[in-house]
Amino acid sequence: MAKLCLQLALVGGLVVAAAVAAGCGGGSPARTRVPAASPVEFETTSEAFAPGGEIPPVHTCDGENSSPPLSWPEPPPRALSFAVIMDDPDAPGGAFTHWLLYNLLNWTRDVPEALEKVKQPASGGFQGVNDFGDIGYGGPCPPPGESHRYRFTVYAVARLINLQPGASKEELQSAMAGQILGQAELVGTYARPAGP
Repeated sequence: MAKLCLQLALVGGLVVAAAVAAGCGGGSPARTRVPAASPVEFETTSEAFAPGGEIPPVHTCDGENSSPPLSWPEPPPRALSFAVIMDDPDAPGGAFTHWLLYNLLNWTRDVPEALEKVKQPASGGFQGVNDFGDIGYGGPCPPPGESHRYRFTVYAVARLINLQPGASKEELQSAMAGQILGQAELVGTYARPAGP
């Protein structure tokens, strides 16, 4: 986090200064006041699949298991960072987390395809631990013959998230509580062929 804060401080500017004040101070991080209204909806898309469409096998456990590209237009005002949570709400044991990406800086408008599976990708942000127990993206891998939905939710957050890389979904959700200005959701589907 210290390295990220130093990079922010060197860039300069009012938005960056606010980001430093909100998420890079010593001790307890300053809390940005967020209106009590519901988060504003915005849009996220992927060049890999249409909303509600099938996720290509290259982005699943049957292919290269690489993350799909994501993009979004202008988010709600005052957002200082973005987070991405991908999960499977149709998993037998409840929502299964496939991907956690957070502390993308507020000028970010996309996530590149095949993001490296490291705690701090070169393109920015931190990655957390998915429910496979791995850092980074773990693609769809439903039981053969079953079609599952996969939700990619992008959150516009009012501050930098005070978490180190490698956080869990529960830690990320707790850190974002009361700080979400808006969110966008893209849903894709995937079904593995049934066995013989």
